[in-house]
Amino acid sequence: MDYLIDSVRGEDAPALAHTLLAAWNRDAGIDEAWIRAHRADAVTGEGIAQWQRFIQEVERQPAQRFCRVVRHGDEIVGLLCGRRDETISLGPMYLLQQVQGRGIGRQLMAAFLTWAGGAPIRLWVTAYNERAIRFYEHYGFEATSERHLWRNKLWNLRMTRRAPRNNEANHSERLQAGT
Repeated sequence: MDYLIDSVRGEDAPALAHTLLAAWNRDAGIDEAWIRAHRADAVTGEGIAQWQRFIQEVERQPAQRFCRVVRHGDEIVGLLCGRRDETISLGPMYLLQQVQGRGIGRQLMAAFLTWAGGAPIRLWVTAYNERAIRFYEHYGFEATSERHLWRNKLWNLRMTRRAPRNNEANHSERLQAGT
């Protein structure tokens, strides 16, 4: 069965919450109990309501809010969202482990970068997630000196991607196309 990158829909809110919870990497001393204690709020009524509000924002303000999901049959197996405020922020981005390494992340990123239109972008990434860091670096993101200890357990680092100059934009487009 194929994977489909699709716009998020209102009825996706519960599935997004569960995908977010399921996608957590169980490294760096993170176990199921810790994830449930610190992220289970994602699947509560309030957590799902937050997703519903964000989806409504995406639908009402597509130039300001971005969210794509990866569908595999009736299941959501990944997502990438972002927002345009004073700056463009990427996140969250999650892919379930069984779909990583299939080029889906590249497709999601290409859609996001098209939406961002060459503007500078920032994101937070968990510092131990070297695979994600390499992925973002491939797209021109660089780590800054900014760090944040999330929930007294996980160090996150800020990464930024500056607006490309004209010749860099053409190179970036070739990289996204795989040429």
